[in-house]
Amino acid sequence: MHSRWGERAGESDRGRCLTQPHERGSITAEFAVVLPAVVLVLACCLAAIQVVGQQVRLTDAAVVAARMLGRGESLDSAAAAVQASIAGAELRTEHQGDLVCALLQKPSGFGPFARAGVTVTARSCAPSGGL
Repeated sequence: MHSRWGERAGESDRGRCLTQPHERGSITAEFAVVLPAVVLVLACCLAAIQVVGQQVRLTDAAVVAARMLGRGESLDSAAAAVQASIAGAELRTEHQGDLVCALLQKPSGFGPFARAGVTVTARSCAPSGGL
């Protein structure tokens, strides 16, 4: 006996292929189209995480440089400490009243951010003549 949907009584859909023969392989084609986009998004996310890590290291180096300059150490020794911490960073100083500020810049070195010319910056200030 056949049901109104063309099945025999007692027959289930388990184990039966629900796609038509002309649709065979369409899932593979869709996967092949979507996979590069997923990989690109993941790569951008990983590069963004690396840029954030670079920002943290640059901020730490700016804090150290500002404290050194605030204690009266030379610009050369502060620049050496910055280079030891994050190579290739550019150090500039600024004086604002009783504060001495260290400004660091470094181009991003990660993935699409490097190609786009993103520059990571950090700034920290310390009291002049402070400990």
